[in-house]
Amino acid sequence: MQNEAVTSQIDRLQIPLPDKAFIGGAWVSARSGKTLPCIFPGTGETIGTVADCDAADVDDAVKSARAAFEAGTWSRMAPQDRRRIMLRFSELILENRDDLALLETLNVGKPLVNATNGDIPSAAGCVVWFGEAIDKIYGEVGPTDDSMLAIAVREPVGVVGAVVPWNFPLSMAAWKFAPALAAGNSVILKPAEQSPYTALRIAELAVEAGIPAGIFNVLSGYGETAGQALGRHMDADCLAFTGSTAVGRMFQVYAGESNGKLVSLELEGKSPQVVLADADLDAAADGVAAGIFSNAGQVCNAGSRVVVQDLIKDKLLEKVVEKAREIVVGDPFDAATKMGPQVRAEQYERVLSYMETGLEQGATIATGGGKLNEETGGYYVAPTIFDNVSNDMRIAREEIFGPVLSVISVKDAKEAVKVPNDPDFGMMPRKSFHDAKHLFPQSILSEMFLETLKSSVDDAVLRCPVRRPV
Repeated sequence: MQNEAVTSQIDRLQIPLPDKAFIGGAWVSARSGKTLPCIFPGTGETIGTVADCDAADVDDAVKSARAAFEAGTWSRMAPQDRRRIMLRFSELILENRDDLALLETLNVGKPLVNATNGDIPSAAGCVVWFGEAIDKIYGEVGPTDDSMLAIAVREPVGVVGAVVPWNFPLSMAAWKFAPALAAGNSVILKPAEQSPYTALRIAELAVEAGIPAGIFNVLSGYGETAGQALGRHMDADCLAFTGSTAVGRMFQVYAGESNGKLVSLELEGKSPQVVLADADLDAAADGVAAGIFSNAGQVCNAGSRVVVQDLIKDKLLEKVVEKAREIVVGDPFDAATKMGPQVRAEQYERVLSYMETGLEQGATIATGGGKLNEETGGYYVAPTIFDNVSNDMRIAREEIFGPVLSVISVKDAKEAVKVPNDPDFGMMPRKSFHDAKHLFPQSILSEMFLETLKSSVDDAVLRCPVRRPV
C-alpha cells in the first residue's frame, strides 16, 4: 500500500504520471509490453511504472527521428523560427516548473525546494542559451588565393542519441538535447532508468512548443538494453553519454563496432578541494561542505577529498564536521530538509560499503558513518567525514558518489599539487588560499586542469552546431 504522504504529493500533479515512451510525437508502450518500476527513494516504494524499451523500440525511435530529420521541417527551418520555438520551449518548462520539480523529487529524492529553484530553471536556462545562439553563430570563410573559395558551414549532424544520468535528470539532459535541437538535429533521449519522469514530460512540452513530431523522442529503459541498442544503432549519427568511465568506454566500443558514430563523453571524477595554511578557514569550511554534501554527494564533480596543509588540518576538520552535523537529512518534501536519500538501494549499499572499506583500510570516522531514518524504508545515509586518510586508500581514489569526504593532510603547497594529481582522474579542482603566489607558476589549478582533460571528455561536440567544410 502506498504511503499516504507520497500519494498526497502525487495528487498535487496537474498531469498523470508518465507511463509510456514518446516516439514520433505520440505515447507508445514498449513493443515487448514490458515495464520497469519507478521507485520513490524517500520510502523505497514503487509509485508507478514506465515502458521498458529495448532494441525494437530504439529502432522505431531512430526511424522516426531520421524521417523527421530528412523531411527538413526542423533541420532546414529558418534559424529565426527555430530560435522562436526553442524560446517557447524554455517558457513552457518554467510554466510547468512545479510539476517538473515534483516529478524530479519523486524519481530521485532530492529536496523539492532544490528541484524547484535549481534544477528546473537551470534546464530552462540551458534551452534559452542555445536557442538564442541559433541565429548568432555563423559559418567561416577561409583565407585562400583568388582562384579558390573555402567556407565552413555549420550543419546538423542528423540523429543524436543522448544517454543521461539520474543525479540531475532534467538539467543534465538539457545539456545534451538543447544544443542538439538548436543545431537542427533530431534527438533520442534515454534517461536513466531511475529517473524517466521529467524527460518524458518535456518531450510532450517540446511538441507543444512547436518542435515537429519525431524530432524529440524519449525512451525509458535500462542502459544494458535501450542504451546499448542506441549506442550500436547503425543510423544514429552521434551519441552523448554522461556517467561512469566503464560505461563510457562501452559506448566507444559500440560506436567502433557499428557505424563509427561520434561519441561525446562526460565521465566520473574524484575532485580535490585544496586548502592551504593561509586560507580563510570559515570560508573554506563552507566551500568544502557544500562541495561534498550538495545533492547528497551524488555529483560527478563533488569535492570528495580535501587536501589540507597539516598546520591547519585539525581546525578545518572541526569546522567542516560542525557543518556536516548541521545538515538536516530527511523527507525531500519538507522545506527544512537539506539532504535527501540516495537514489536507489544499490547506490545506498554502495556508499555504505565504501564506509566499511575506509575503516578496514585504517581511516577513522570524524562524523557520520552509517544509515539514517531507517524507519522510513528510504535510502538515507549520514553526511560522513573520514580523517587519517592516505592517498592509497580506495576512499581517496575511487568515486563513491555519496556524501563521504576524505581528509588528506600534506606538508606544503608543493605536496598539495602532487597528492591530488595522483589518482586516475580529477574533474573540478577547488583551492582555498590567500597569497596569490600560490596561483603561478606552479598553479594547482593549471596542473589539475590537465587531469580534468585527461579524465573527462566534455560533450562539446553537441554544445555548438556541428561544422562541416563544403
